[in-house]
Amino acid sequence: MKLLLIEDEPSVISLIQRSLSASGHEITVAMDGQSGLQMALQHEFDLILLDLMIPVINGMEVCRRIRSTDLSVPILMLTALGTTENIVSGLDAGADDYMTKPFKLAELEARIRTLTRRGKELEKDKNVDLLRIGDLVLDKITKTVTRDSQPIEMTATEFRLLEFLLSNQNKVLNRMEILENVWDINFNLGTNVVDVYINYLRKKIDKNHRSKLIHTVFGMGYVMRQTYEDPK
Repeated sequence: MKLLLIEDEPSVISLIQRSLSASGHEITVAMDGQSGLQMALQHEFDLILLDLMIPVINGMEVCRRIRSTDLSVPILMLTALGTTENIVSGLDAGADDYMTKPFKLAELEARIRTLTRRGKELEKDKNVDLLRIGDLVLDKITKTVTRDSQPIEMTATEFRLLEFLLSNQNKVLNRMEILENVWDINFNLGTNVVDVYINYLRKKIDKNHRSKLIHTVFGMGYVMRQTYEDPK
């Protein structure tokens, strides 16, 4: 794992580096709050170890600024300030856990494992709300759709249809299945509403893209899968 250690005591830095590097972690060190904050915002880390009493910007403020950007990286505070008030303040600032110095290295590693595991579980839960295929992403929470990071405007019906197709990608869906799940009523099979809305979606998400996502399976229905056309 990639860890950021924001600490200004050389002896503590050396101790943590030796121990965590031996466990296979990659450690990046910042010796003041300003450089630590810049590293946290400009690079991706699995966890941040943050001392409170550091130069330039104190650890509490560093934590607050990281959280103000909605960065969800786990933060473990390491400090000699171990009063209840300090711990509460640290957690209120956005820290996920708090260890007082001196600490045992075995406990530190256990806390790191717990926090990173929890972070992965939260990220997994978060991703349940995202449906994607290739560079197309549908966010069920924000009700937004992007392709190649570009937003695509959708009507409510188009969004429901795309969500159903994405939830069943690589599965051929007949018109009746689509009607019952997207419109929630039994249409006459002879209606062409499905075909009309499939055409709307194609114009919005497939037009001008080499990778075509919505495909017709003649005599059966439609399927969402990723294929590539040969360049002309």
